[in-house]
Amino acid sequence: MPEPDANSPQVTGGIMPGAEPFVISGTGTDAGTGVLVLHGFTGSPASMRPWGEFLAEQGFTVRGPLLPGHGTRWQDANATTQEQWVQAVVTAFDELSAECERVFVAGLSMGGTLAIRLAQLRAGQVAGLILVNPSLLTQRLDAKLLPLLARLTPSWAPIANDIKKPGVTELAYPKLPTRAMMQLRQLWGVTRANLSLVTAPLLVFRSVEDHVVEPASVQVLLAGVRSTEKTEVLLEDSYHVATLDNDAPRIFRESVQWIREHVGAGEASRGAGTIPPEER
Repeated sequence: MPEPDANSPQVTGGIMPGAEPFVISGTGTDAGTGVLVLHGFTGSPASMRPWGEFLAEQGFTVRGPLLPGHGTRWQDANATTQEQWVQAVVTAFDELSAECERVFVAGLSMGGTLAIRLAQLRAGQVAGLILVNPSLLTQRLDAKLLPLLARLTPSWAPIANDIKKPGVTELAYPKLPTRAMMQLRQLWGVTRANLSLVTAPLLVFRSVEDHVVEPASVQVLLAGVRSTEKTEVLLEDSYHVATLDNDAPRIFRESVQWIREHVGAGEASRGAGTIPPEER
């Protein structure tokens, strides 16, 4: 079983049972390959834990951080910034990189956004990206009202639990923190603006029916990155939280196969350093 990661940054409030961050040491020849798994907006590591445990069973070293303002109370999310989320991910990546020869990054929804941002800030150091329904924008008409809503009310209707599989519930906030959502929009903007910095191999799983993230996010992603290898896999039997849905076994199996095929990819450019701020 994974051990809780006591170093994850937190805001106020205790962590909800099941939402704890986790680290799992690898075994055998695959232990030198690390996988950083990142949960989504208003969610928690619980949405990534089954995937992380599967990866660890295959021998990989896995880390699943809890993003600041998440896994506690929805009010805590409103007190955090997208810079804090990014810094938490960078820190977790650097710690895992210190243990492993190479690190792949997997993310769900906003976790996918953060994985992309990490690949921009750690150019040449990310061995590959595995994204599930990553978000980079929204085309919802009501999103235009968000700046007004964020001033008038701290919360709105939740976006969690978009899962097709009966009886499965995502451990996430019961409300949408509107001010944190404004921070997510800022994260989208800076990530979209720097897509050309992404050169890591890319595997994207996209649910055909997703009630949270529109297909345009993946379209913008694939058109904007400079990765020479970009693969999109369509999921026919899952909604947004596909890591807990009917297609989860397929995601788990194919991600392991993809990682093993790409072990060693980008090793020559490893250690190239970060992109200077003026070039981001």
